[in-house]
Amino acid sequence: MAAFRRMTFRFIVVEMVLLALASAERAATQVKRGCQSECEGVQIPYPFGTSPNCYLSEDFFINCSSSTAFLSHSNIRVTNIILNGSLHVMKLVARDCYNKNGTQASYLKTEFSLSTFNISNTRNKFTVIGCDSLAYIRGYIGDRYYKAGCMSFCNSSQYIQNGSCIGAGCCQLEIPKGLSDVRIRAHSFENHTNVSDFNPCTFASVVEQSQFNFSFSYLLNVSERLPMNDTSVYLCRCKEGYDGNPYLPHGCQDIDECHLNKHNCTHECVNEGGSFKCRCRKGYHGDGIKGGEGCTPNLFPVIKVALGIGIFTVALILSTSWIYLVFKRRKLIKIKEKFFQQNGGFLLQQKLSKRNGSSETTKIFTAEELKKATNNYADDKIIGRGGFGTVYKGVLVDNTEVAIKKSKIVDQSRVEQFINEVVVLSQINHRNVVRLLGCCLDTEVPLLVYEFVSNGTLYEHMHNKEKLPTISWQSRLRIATETAEVLSYLHSSASTPIIHRDVKSTNILLDDNYNAKVSDFGASKLVPMDETQLSTLVKGTLGYLDPEYFHTSQLTEKSDVYSFGVVLVELLTGRKALLFDKPEKERSLVNYFLSKLEDHRFSEILENHIVSDENKEQVMEVVKLAARCLRMKGEERPTMREVAMELEGLRMMQKHFWDNAESNTEIEMVHLLSETSDACKYGDGTITAGSDSIKDQVLVAFDDGR
Repeated sequence: MAAFRRMTFRFIVVEMVLLALASAERAATQVKRGCQSECEGVQIPYPFGTSPNCYLSEDFFINCSSSTAFLSHSNIRVTNIILNGSLHVMKLVARDCYNKNGTQASYLKTEFSLSTFNISNTRNKFTVIGCDSLAYIRGYIGDRYYKAGCMSFCNSSQYIQNGSCIGAGCCQLEIPKGLSDVRIRAHSFENHTNVSDFNPCTFASVVEQSQFNFSFSYLLNVSERLPMNDTSVYLCRCKEGYDGNPYLPHGCQDIDECHLNKHNCTHECVNEGGSFKCRCRKGYHGDGIKGGEGCTPNLFPVIKVALGIGIFTVALILSTSWIYLVFKRRKLIKIKEKFFQQNGGFLLQQKLSKRNGSSETTKIFTAEELKKATNNYADDKIIGRGGFGTVYKGVLVDNTEVAIKKSKIVDQSRVEQFINEVVVLSQINHRNVVRLLGCCLDTEVPLLVYEFVSNGTLYEHMHNKEKLPTISWQSRLRIATETAEVLSYLHSSASTPIIHRDVKSTNILLDDNYNAKVSDFGASKLVPMDETQLSTLVKGTLGYLDPEYFHTSQLTEKSDVYSFGVVLVELLTGRKALLFDKPEKERSLVNYFLSKLEDHRFSEILENHIVSDENKEQVMEVVKLAARCLRMKGEERPTMREVAMELEGLRMMQKHFWDNAESNTEIEMVHLLSETSDACKYGDGTITAGSDSIKDQVLVAFDDGR
C-alpha cells in the first residue's frame, strides 16, 4: 500500500530541571561563542548545541550531520526550540493497514525514549484515528508501568463529523503527567473490511490538542506533515527585571524599564539593576514609591481633601459591597428559576399534578437538599459512573439513604421528552425496578433521586470473586426471572411502552436478599403506541449491543431481548461479555458460547458448581433459551413476556430424572440449532450452529458431573 508513506506527528515533551552555570564570561546572544546557532532553519539556543563544548550535557546534543536536527543520539526530529520551555519534535505514526480483502498491507508500531524529558500532559493527547480501531499507549511514570487504550468505531461515513473526536472515527485520551519511554501500537477489530472504502487503516500517535482538528480525510490517509506540536519545560529563568539566556554565563541582561516605558511612575523613573525606582519631581516631597503616590505638596488643605476622599471611599466600598451581595442573591434566584424552567420544571409540576389517586409521590428536591445530602458531591460519595452521568450516595435530612444521579448536559430540544420520561418512570410500580423518588431541576443539569440499593451490582457478584461469595444456581435463576419480568412489564404493561436499551449486569442491582433491581433508564426510549420500531442513533454497551440494531439503527423491543440473552450467558458461565486480553475466539462471550454450543462442548464454559443432578434439566433449558434470545434476526427471538413466563416455569419445575427427559431434550435441541444454522458474524468471529450429534452434546455436557 504505497499511499501510506512514513508519516510523522509532532508532539510535546516536558519537565527537565537544569542548573544555571556560573562564569565570568559575558554573552549577549542565545548560543555560546563560536558555536553553531541553527540547523536547517531550527535555532539552537544553549543549553542545546551541535558540537562538543556547545551543549550542557549529552541530553541536549542536537545531531545536525544530515542537515536535519535530531535530538541526542536518536531518530527524533526537532523542529523548534524556545527558551520559555518549548521543545518541538516529530515522530512516526503507529499504523495498522489492510487491503480490501482483509489482508494486512502494512503495520508499524512506534516507541521512543526522550532521555530525561517527559511528554507534556497539558498540551498533548493520545489520539486514535479510524472506524474499526483500537490502539494502546504504554510507558513509564517514574518506575511505574503505565498502559491505556482508546477505541473508535463507525460503520458508515455518515457518522463522521469534522472537528469531532469523541469515538466516531477519532478518539482521544489524556496523557498522564511524567510519561516517558513511550510505545504505541495500533490494531483493528475486523481488519477494516466493513469500512475499507473510506478507512483502510488505524492510525495512532501523541498530538498537540490545540493544533489538531480532526477531518474526514484523515480516515484515508494521515498527511506526512500534519502539524502536531510538542514541548519540553526546564526551570532556569532570568530573575525578574532581567532578560536573555539563563543557561549562558552572564546571559541575563538588565531590562531598562525607564527607557522602554515599562514603569508606573507618575513623576520621574530611575533605572536600577533588575528594577527601577520612582522619584518625586522638584517642588514635591515624599518617599518616591512606585506610582508617585508618595509625592505630595506640603499643603494642609490637600491633607484635608485627602482625608475626606478616604472616608468617602470607605463608605462607598461598604455600600457597594452590600448592594453587590443583594444583587448576587437575586441573580442566584433568577439563575435557579432559569434552570428550573429550562429543565422543564413547570411542565413537570403540571403533569405530576394530574396524577390524582397515585399512591406514590415524585418529589421535586432543591439543589441545597441534594448538595447537603452528598457533602457537596464529594468524591468519596461516588458509587458509579456511566455514559449518562455520575451516581452519588446521599443521606437526606430524614436519614433516608438515596442514590443521586447527576446527569450530563441535556439537549434543550428534548426537555419535554425528558420530562415525559420522568413522569413515566415515576408511575412504574414494580418491586424489581429501582424506584424513582424525585428530581431536582433548578441546577444546570437535572438530578434524579432513586432509592438506594445496598448490595452492589450483579456484575460485581459475578466477576469479583474475592469480594463476594459465589451466587447459587437458585439465586441466579431467580435474578434472571425477576429481570425478565421487569423488561416484560416495560414492553407490555407500562402505560407507554419503554425500551430499556442498556440491559447489562452492571445495571442490575441486588438487595441484601439477592433480589434483582433493574436500574439506569438514562438510555431508555419511549415507544409511541402506533410504532413498533424507532430509528435512533445507536447507543448501548459493547458486548451486549444487538447486532441487528447496530447495523440498521432500528431500535425494537427485541434489542432488549438480545441484551438479556447476554446476561443469561453471563449467569451460566460467570464470564464477562467482552475480554480483550483473551485469544481472539474467546473475546466475545456470545460468539464463544455459540461456538461451544455448535461443537457440543458448551458444558466446558459453564461456571463451576452450578450444575447438579437436581438442576441439570433447568440449566439445559436456560442454555436453549439464551441461544434463542441471541438469534441474529430480531423477529426470530422470543418476546420478553415469553422469556419471563418460561423462566418462571423453570423455577416451578420439580425434580425429574434425566433419563426420562433425555429424548425430549434431544428433539428440542435439534430444533433449536436447526433454527440458528445460518452463519452470523458479529464482534470478532463467524459462528455457525448445526444440528448433528445432539445426543453426544447432551452427554458431554453433563457426564462430567457439572
